[in-house]
Amino acid sequence: MTIPMLDLKGQYKKIKSEVDSSIQQVIDSGIFINGKEVSDFEKNLSEFLSSNYVVACANGTDALQIAMMALELKLGDEVIVPSFTYAATAEVVGLLGLVPVLVDVDPRSFNIKVEDIERSITPKTKAIVPVHLFGQISDMERIMEIAGKHGLYVIEDNAQALGAVYKYSNGSRKYAGTIGHIGCTSFFPTKNLGCYGDGGALFTQDKALAEKIRMVTDHGQKVKYYHDIIGCNSRLDTIQAAVLNIKLRHLNEYSAARYKAAQKYKELLADMDEIILPLESEFSTHVYHQFTIRVNKKRDELKQYLYDKGIASMIYYPLALNHQKAFSSISKIKVSLESAETVAGEVLSLPMHTELKESDQIVICNAIREFFKK
Repeated sequence: MTIPMLDLKGQYKKIKSEVDSSIQQVIDSGIFINGKEVSDFEKNLSEFLSSNYVVACANGTDALQIAMMALELKLGDEVIVPSFTYAATAEVVGLLGLVPVLVDVDPRSFNIKVEDIERSITPKTKAIVPVHLFGQISDMERIMEIAGKHGLYVIEDNAQALGAVYKYSNGSRKYAGTIGHIGCTSFFPTKNLGCYGDGGALFTQDKALAEKIRMVTDHGQKVKYYHDIIGCNSRLDTIQAAVLNIKLRHLNEYSAARYKAAQKYKELLADMDEIILPLESEFSTHVYHQFTIRVNKKRDELKQYLYDKGIASMIYYPLALNHQKAFSSISKIKVSLESAETVAGEVLSLPMHTELKESDQIVICNAIREFFKK
């Protein structure tokens, strides 16, 4: 592609000396698992987020599974998840023998439709998993009120909104992932804070829960070779932690670059009736993991047109979970999923990254205009 979806190589070049030095220190130490860089990263991220506890793990999917294991959810317990999200959110629910209860999303923010949560609660409901999709936060104040009313856990799927800030009605603020009982994130290379392999983390304000989470990540042991609970093996390796320690220092800078690029897209596409631009919710900042438009007609044709011109784009996600074969026999649905199905047929994400040039954005937007003038 002449214009790719992202430019990790360009981002790396700007911090090359820092990253190379940090990786070399790990190699020189010979401690590739549970090195000092891992605990340093947990501490640094904890301070950044104002979260009492951060526990690193192997990837974002593991983080979600570990959260549900730490909360001791039982076979048959119901977990409410949005139907428009990446499969991992519901996949771990099914993997643990729990029941994913699918609800609709808001068609402008793409996040969970709060009204559907309460409509979907039954005596078997134990948890809600709001997904902060594409870079902004679900309406957590209302979600936490519902959770408190019904005695439910809230696990934030924060794989795409690390660094976004939630603004409460009383003026107070919290980072994405630090509002629910547990927050989960991914450090997959394409994420806003990405490593050079796989990685993830969980956040909580609760000391006992943090200890449980750490035990789950380490085979259920607090003392080596003494296994008190069933756990798994999920850890962030030292080299990835070394990379993340460097990149965390630049996260605010990266978020600002993405936000600037998003505003330029909005300026260039503002007068186009054929597309719907992403909404910025009044209660959340937006860190634009993706810049996702909705195309009223001919979405797939537009994607092909851009491809033919050397411009990358992606469809996140082409099929709502209620139409995914994997969940057809294990999920429950108590509400209409009309918006999830609609946006799945219309979404198109344009190139978005920290190195995106305004000149490339002009080329992209001009190509979109040309397509609809044909």
